[in-house]
Amino acid sequence: MSVPRHTLWQRIKKERVSYLMLLPNVIMFTVFTIYPLLWVLRYMFYEYRGYGEPVFIGLENFARVFRDTVFWHAVVNTFIYVFGKLIFTIPIAFLLAFLLQKNTRFNAVSQSIVFTPTIMSQAVMALIFYLLFNTYNGEINHILVSLGIIDQNINWLGIQLAMVTVIILAVWGGVGNYMVYFIAGLTGISTDVYESARLDGANSVQTLFRITLPLLAPVLKMILMLALVISFYDMQSIMVLTEGGPMNATNVMFLYIYQLFFPISAGSTVIQEFGYGAAASLIAAGIVGIFTGTYLILAKRLDKITEG
Repeated sequence: MSVPRHTLWQRIKKERVSYLMLLPNVIMFTVFTIYPLLWVLRYMFYEYRGYGEPVFIGLENFARVFRDTVFWHAVVNTFIYVFGKLIFTIPIAFLLAFLLQKNTRFNAVSQSIVFTPTIMSQAVMALIFYLLFNTYNGEINHILVSLGIIDQNINWLGIQLAMVTVIILAVWGGVGNYMVYFIAGLTGISTDVYESARLDGANSVQTLFRITLPLLAPVLKMILMLALVISFYDMQSIMVLTEGGPMNATNVMFLYIYQLFFPISAGSTVIQEFGYGAAASLIAAGIVGIFTGTYLILAKRLDKITEG
């Protein structure tokens, strides 16, 4: 049943202050989200390099994506990066939250120190890591040589270890954020549950695996979902630290797509291709959507199994 026009106008007039407050957000969302999305959906069917007239080529850009070995190498790198980051970040964040959850002055200071990288710019963090892991005069090599652990400098940003360095940076920058989520989840668990378990003779390990983790499952599911989405779209720190190199060893999906729109260095092997980048971005978004959708389906099935 349609709302009468005069009734709709009266409702708008009554709530005009609310609509006026929402108007800037609507304008910004339209200009910076809706319009770019429509622009991408149009140019993915064209050959367009930022100058001249776009040439309609149909589905050729999509066919080219499936033939592009660099893109699919970036996809593999993306999954290595995502899993490498999550395998270390989530357990470390939970361990720190478990140790620092009590409301004491020492824990408050420790939480602030751990959380500090989260509020820092990713570009700044990447520059710090470049100074730390520089092959020739980096502080990490200097410390390891001074302690006698290594005899010669390690090429942390070389083709073999660059991804490891990038993952270390991601873990350092993300642990504090997820620690806060875990602390919120842990403080939401009633102390009566722990008291009952202690009276029943449960030790610390049994309490952790049979009470804390099951009750923390909804929070953990949310944290994993958030971490997955954020990790798939990470690129700024990688762009500053390695520019996706060497030899595309740290190139990830959305960094490669960004290079198609905005080549980041004069020596880049990627040329500016808006049409092809638009098609690649749609496929990359589809990959992320399929993976996150699969995770949600598995999480729901796991919930049903545990409830049953």
